[in-house]
Amino acid sequence: MKRVTRVERGTSRRSFLRRGIVSAGAATLSATVMGQELSALERDAARGGPAITEGDIAILRFLAAAELIERDLWQQYNELAGVDAAASGYVAALSVLDEDMSQYISDNTDDEISHETFLNAYLASKGAPMVDLDAFRRLPSSQAPGAAQTGRLTNLMQLSVDTSWWTRYRSKRNPDLGGTFPQLIPSLNKGQHPAIPRNEAELGDPAGISNHVQAIANTAAFHFAFIEEGGSSLYPTLAQQVSNLEVLRILLSIGPTETSHFQTWHDKAGNAPTVTDGSLVFPDLNAPAFQGEDVKKNLIMPEPCEIISARLPPCSIIRPTGTRGGGAVATIDSFRRDGLFIGQGNDFLQYLFALASAADQAQRES
Repeated sequence: MKRVTRVERGTSRRSFLRRGIVSAGAATLSATVMGQELSALERDAARGGPAITEGDIAILRFLAAAELIERDLWQQYNELAGVDAAASGYVAALSVLDEDMSQYISDNTDDEISHETFLNAYLASKGAPMVDLDAFRRLPSSQAPGAAQTGRLTNLMQLSVDTSWWTRYRSKRNPDLGGTFPQLIPSLNKGQHPAIPRNEAELGDPAGISNHVQAIANTAAFHFAFIEEGGSSLYPTLAQQVSNLEVLRILLSIGPTETSHFQTWHDKAGNAPTVTDGSLVFPDLNAPAFQGEDVKKNLIMPEPCEIISARLPPCSIIRPTGTRGGGAVATIDSFRRDGLFIGQGNDFLQYLFALASAADQAQRES
């Protein structure tokens, strides 16, 4: 594969991200510091270590796009339910699951901003093109007070949330070895449900939370976990295809933070109260029907499952981590089925799938 030329200067990571004081690419590292860093990399290459390949760049570009998508959706949640959001029934409904939900939402938002900012800055530092999705910011914002009236990449108002991650992480089966898993909340995976208030009426009154507003908050909680379990699998899956050791270090450094997010949201989703809102039914997860090991709500750590071969002992792992059930294309397709891109044009999906396909096709060079 063609080697990508290194450059001597790059863009720094942001500071004070959530408040937007510094944006991606706004500041640069000193030439001295970056020069020292790159000199060390050149010495590694001289000792026989592989330079960054086109495959590595394809992986990094796809991950930057994925993090831009996550940044976009988390900013929408943060505007209406983060630490700076005004009091509302929606905020109160999320607090039913955990009183610190607003803080967790803001922290998760900051993390995703940092991932996207760093990945694009790193690409620029290697002379590779950064990923910019601004041309696709064509979806409308929520009309609820507090939501920024700007173009969005993602739609959080018509979701069909996959809740099979719940049963997958309690199962002894592994999707990499053909395991399939039922939905915990079938009605949430059907229809098109809002995870943020669509207007002022849906913000609700914090003094009296309606079933509808609680259902929106519950939907958000399960969607948080759905998004972050995808990242938990994506990074280790793509890491197996990386050639350059520094790029591998980046993926192995970011990936576990996605798992940390997932663990948090997995725990909070289990606190979602029983509520019915039309056809959408959130069951009582404390009921006897949900006490078995395949669904029990306090089993939030991955149960041991098959890995590599059914002949080997079960092991507690992130899953999937194989291309059969995971990878870049599978990630974008899961977002599409989730409803995140309802209202987007085919050009957006074609662009994302092209980035994803290039990432999946990357091959590790020894």
